[in-house]
Amino acid sequence: MKDKLRSQGWFGKTGKDGFIYRAWMKNQGIPDYEFRGKPVIGICNTWSEFTPCNAHFRELAESVKRGISEAGGFPVEFPVMSLGETLIKPTAMLYRNLASMDVEESIRANPMDGVVLLCGCDKTTPSLVMGACSVNLPTLVVSGGPMLTGKYEGRDISTSDVWRFNDAVRSGEMSQQELTVAEECMCRSRGHCAVMGTASTMACMVESLGLSLPGNAAIPAADSRRKVLAQLSGIRIVEMVKENMRLSDVLSRKAFENAIITNAAIGGSTNFIIHLLAIARRIGVELKLEDFDKLSSNVPLIANLQPSGKYFMEDLYYAGGLPAVLKELDAFLRGDAVTVNGKTIRENNAQASCYNRDVVATTAKPFNSLSGVAILKGNLCENGAVIKPSAASAHLMKHAGKAIVFEDIDDYKARIDLPELDVDEHSILVLKNVGPIGYPGMPEVGNMALPKKLLAKGITDMIRISDGRMSGTGFGTVILHASPEAALGGNFAVVKTGDVIHLDVGNRMLTLDVSVAELEQRKKNWKPIHKKYDRGYVMLYQQHVQQASEGADMDFLNGGSGSEVSRDSH
Repeated sequence: MKDKLRSQGWFGKTGKDGFIYRAWMKNQGIPDYEFRGKPVIGICNTWSEFTPCNAHFRELAESVKRGISEAGGFPVEFPVMSLGETLIKPTAMLYRNLASMDVEESIRANPMDGVVLLCGCDKTTPSLVMGACSVNLPTLVVSGGPMLTGKYEGRDISTSDVWRFNDAVRSGEMSQQELTVAEECMCRSRGHCAVMGTASTMACMVESLGLSLPGNAAIPAADSRRKVLAQLSGIRIVEMVKENMRLSDVLSRKAFENAIITNAAIGGSTNFIIHLLAIARRIGVELKLEDFDKLSSNVPLIANLQPSGKYFMEDLYYAGGLPAVLKELDAFLRGDAVTVNGKTIRENNAQASCYNRDVVATTAKPFNSLSGVAILKGNLCENGAVIKPSAASAHLMKHAGKAIVFEDIDDYKARIDLPELDVDEHSILVLKNVGPIGYPGMPEVGNMALPKKLLAKGITDMIRISDGRMSGTGFGTVILHASPEAALGGNFAVVKTGDVIHLDVGNRMLTLDVSVAELEQRKKNWKPIHKKYDRGYVMLYQQHVQQASEGADMDFLNGGSGSEVSRDSH
């Protein structure tokens, strides 16, 4: 096996180069035998105190290391850029591609034979998987796990309640003091959001893709079984290196189809679409926006989890975890798709049990017959837009209304609560210039808070359309990722207040009731208003980022460069 190990291109060398590679590693107190033909396993760690969801990863990495050592490997932990959704400005999505570059180059440049990706908070999972795909070594994912469910005034709460609390404060139903008490009650343990937000969706994504051991998605971060899974993952990655089982062996077209089907059944985040498209382009699998609708349209929602349902990730774990969901979906899934443990997804979940049918329903009697996502087309979004019907209002699924247009996020903030704003519950709120280029970074502002005067009337939902994203913890009749975005000067850029918009989710249509001639005239007079950056990464991002319908990756990052290092550094 020694001549097959990539790491021996460093540690197996004689002379000056081998001396340097080994000697400087030995200053950490590493004995010589660790370099003698053992698989070197990198542990890619997104630990950071600025990423609270991942703040327990130092400890989790120790469990992975134990498994690697137990299996005869040599573990080496390394850091990469960490993206904390709750703190980073202007939006973590701006830096997803940058973090993926960090991951790709860190893996390729260093002497590792395989890698374990430690990820939790929203963008850390796709950025690590994207970067690893471009190198294509044996790779396995360990998620950080959801936090325990919050407890407030005798009821369960988590991140989706932030939006409810915000509306309650704005309408006068909740005081700032009460909000502060709720704040102290919600995040009561380590881990990422406790609902089926983007972080939990990403954990379910990697398990349904086959990139993690069974059960990875739902084990709470505070549960000791999370550490057990991490140790078992450490053992398995060494075996994967010996088998030369690479990401490309797992990430087949069937794996991506399984992830899409699973996401529909769990009511996963709309952000899933952008991230999965980007991952597919990195590994070289053909995947289009239309595939998400085609593959999920007949899949019922069976996971009764917030924001689409009632329960929390902790409840999902006690009900049987994602394996219980995958077993229930057996007739829909491509059961012969291989996973990182060498077994098929059907074999992994054949013996799974469901312990609470109120949390995980059957496909015969689903929690909701509506699919998790729908892809809309029309002259308002020529390249597509996304809606999550399971988190929307049934009475708005087919609706026509006059647009109330906000040119950018500052315009929205300045006018949304003005008493003179000519808006009612039949209106459609439109927010422009919050797409990948326009913001830049495509922030999670699509689920716009409703005008105060409508909240005062008891209105809790209305149609909202933007070229931005929404937090996976959000809900409502929200249309997202309108493409091409306003910053590119298409039809979405020239919609005006008073224009009539038609939404027909059943027929997957989103149209603007304005003539072609009028739209063309408007586009001739259109001028961009977004800020253009002239230095650094943000300039690079604006010049090269692709649209949401293509995964919002950089155009020069599609595909990969493999694991070969073209030139020695000494």
